[in-house]
Amino acid sequence: MKKIKLILTAFCLLLGAVSIQSMACTSAIISSKANPYGRPMLWKHRDTSTIDNKVEYVAPRDGSHGYVALFNASDMKLEQAWTGMNDVGFAVMNTASYNIKDDKVSQRKMDREGYLMTIALRTCRTVDDFARLLETLPRPMGVEANFGVIDASGNGAFFETNNHSYRRYDLADAPDGLLVRTNYSHSGRSGEGYGFIRERNAEDILRPYAKRGEITPELLTETASRSYWHSLKGRDYAQAGERWVVDQDFIPRYKSTATIVIEGCRPLESASDATPDFVRGQYIMWTGLGFPPCAEIVPVWCGRDGVDPELRGTGPGGHSPMGDRVKSRRSEVFPIHKGSGDKYIDMDRLVNKDGTGYLQVLVPQNMKVYERIRALRDGSR
Repeated sequence: MKKIKLILTAFCLLLGAVSIQSMACTSAIISSKANPYGRPMLWKHRDTSTIDNKVEYVAPRDGSHGYVALFNASDMKLEQAWTGMNDVGFAVMNTASYNIKDDKVSQRKMDREGYLMTIALRTCRTVDDFARLLETLPRPMGVEANFGVIDASGNGAFFETNNHSYRRYDLADAPDGLLVRTNYSHSGRSGEGYGFIRERNAEDILRPYAKRGEITPELLTETASRSYWHSLKGRDYAQAGERWVVDQDFIPRYKSTATIVIEGCRPLESASDATPDFVRGQYIMWTGLGFPPCAEIVPVWCGRDGVDPELRGTGPGGHSPMGDRVKSRRSEVFPIHKGSGDKYIDMDRLVNKDGTGYLQVLVPQNMKVYERIRALRDGSR
């Protein structure tokens, strides 16, 4: 209780800070029944104007849980987690929402989602713990977001949350074991918000696999996060034969900075059975850092040596080597650097007749990573 009080006090102090970012994201929660390995998952395709990201491990202290998470490169104190998992099997992510704020709280007191998720990773074990955290935090909470969470018992839920309240959508109630969210809340004001077409894109891609129980981490990072399917136009622009494509309403966007899937364990009878050793052996945070169509997939585990140095913020300004490498690839995909050039995709850099596009080269490479790491994790079972 003392630990929780200290954390809540810190949260109150943070409400006065300024943290304004342009955020979006496409996300999904997948139940164990929709995954062929019987493991629930969180998927976050991150969109933000803060292009430089890193992944770091935060050790347990003062009775809190240890965790790994995605942070902005500039976050030297690791105060704002944007998606992550802890050492007792709890995982959390968010997408910004733009249709559930119902008050006049000023912008300088908003955008506290990263701080809230840091508190959740330090203190929560279950989905219900997260609900209790939301009920406990001081008002206004400084958030307008869809928070997605899973735990070691296989439970999952989206919490559509504003400054004073939330609406919970449990994964157990999803007919096909799939919940998708972008940048509006289903419980919010109708017709307001963003990401309606992106949400339909994700639904078109994932729903058929959900019905067959075949959603895998690689389907999310290698297909959905690299897809140029446009549901409104009914066209896949990666296969359309056009070189210059307008960057509008695809899942991957100019401001996409990561694709991450947190793959949990086969559901335990009790979440209290999830120990740090168990989580290190079972949970994987499949991480594509940087612009997703050009990203390499690197597995992350929740432990002191669980984060590859390529993902860590070891460079100037907290940059990660992988993030900088992928950012340079994005510059090739968006090669026009004047006027409205960042709105035009050079599709030849992703898919071309010579088979040298980033989608053509990296996806087979990443699939081998999935195969190798999965064999290491599951081979002894």
